[in-house]
Amino acid sequence: MARGGLALPGQAQQAGPDRAGTDHPGPTLRGADWTMRLTRLFTGTNMQQDLYVLIDIGGTAIKHGVATLDGTLMERGEMPTEAKEKGGPGIVEKVKSITRAALDTHGDLIKGVSISTAGMVDPELGKIVYSLPDAIPDYTGVNYKEIITREFSLPCEVENDVNCAAMGEMWLGAGKGCHSVFCMTIGTSIGGAMICDGKLISGASNSAGEIAYMRVPGGMLHELASTTHLVKYYAQLRGEDVSKVNGIRIFNEAEQGDEIAIKAIDELIEHLTDGITNVVSVQNPQAVILGGGIMARDEYLRPRIEASLKEKLRDIVFRATRIEFATLRNDAGMLGGFYNFRQRRGMA
Repeated sequence: MARGGLALPGQAQQAGPDRAGTDHPGPTLRGADWTMRLTRLFTGTNMQQDLYVLIDIGGTAIKHGVATLDGTLMERGEMPTEAKEKGGPGIVEKVKSITRAALDTHGDLIKGVSISTAGMVDPELGKIVYSLPDAIPDYTGVNYKEIITREFSLPCEVENDVNCAAMGEMWLGAGKGCHSVFCMTIGTSIGGAMICDGKLISGASNSAGEIAYMRVPGGMLHELASTTHLVKYYAQLRGEDVSKVNGIRIFNEAEQGDEIAIKAIDELIEHLTDGITNVVSVQNPQAVILGGGIMARDEYLRPRIEASLKEKLRDIVFRATRIEFATLRNDAGMLGGFYNFRQRRGMA
C-alpha cells in the first residue's frame, strides 16, 4: 500500500484524495466482523516526519487518525465500538489493530499512541479504573499504556473522553487562545472538564468537572439539563411515546414557533444556566464551551443562554465570561487526547 494509506487486515485499497487535496470517499474497510470508514486527508508525498496514532473510544464509535506533532490530521477513520456486544476485550483488539495498521503503513515514523476513552481513567497508569458495566462490559481494569508499550514498544497516554474534548477545544477549537476554560458536553447525560493555566484539573479522584452530579434547583444537573431529559419532558408535554421524539425534531419545531417545543428547550436552558452559573462562580473561566449534539443549534441557543446568564451572574462576571460552542465536532476527542500526550511527554 502506498505511504499515507491505512489498512486493517482483509481490507481493499481504494483511491484517496487527489493531488489538489479534494476528499474522495474513503474505502469501506472490513475486518472479521466490523466495518471502518477511512478518509485520507492528504496525499503521502511528504510524510518523512514524526507521526502519532490518535484514538477516541466512544460508546458508539471509535474514531482514529494519524497526525503530525502540530495536530494536523493526515488520516481519519471510524469504526463501530460494539461496546455491549464485545465489551472491553473487543475494544482492546480494535485499538491494537488500528495501531498495527498504522505501523504497517508508516513504520518507524510512528512515535506514539494517544487514547481518549469513555470511562473513569487514571492518567498516570493509563488505566480504566471504572466503567459502567451496562455501557461497556469488562472494561474496568484495562491498562492501555501497558498494552501498547508491551505490544508495540510505543509510548502511550490515556485520558477520559470528555476531558480530551475540552483540551482539544482549548488547543485548536473554540477555546483557542484561552488559558482557562470549562467544557460541558450535553448528550445522553452531561459531562464537564476544567482547564486552568492550560492544564487539565483532574482532582483527588480524577473526577474534577463531573458536573452530572452537581445539585441545582430541582435535582441533579444530568437529570434536568441533558438531551435525555429534554426528550422526555417534551414527550410528556405532548403526551407522546418518548421513542418517537428526538432533539432534532424538538429544535426544528421550536424554530417554527411551536410553543411546546419552545417551552421544553427553555426549561433545559434554565437548568443548564444554573449549572453554568455554579461553574463560573467557582472557576471564573475565560470561556465556557458547550458541546454535544443539540449544541450544534447554537444560533437558536446562544441568545437564550446568554440572556439567562445575564440575569444570574454579576455583570462584571458576565461580561468577562465568553460562551462558546464547540467547533472541532468529531475530532475534539482525538486532538485533545493528543494534546494530553504532548503535555505528559513534555512536548507541548
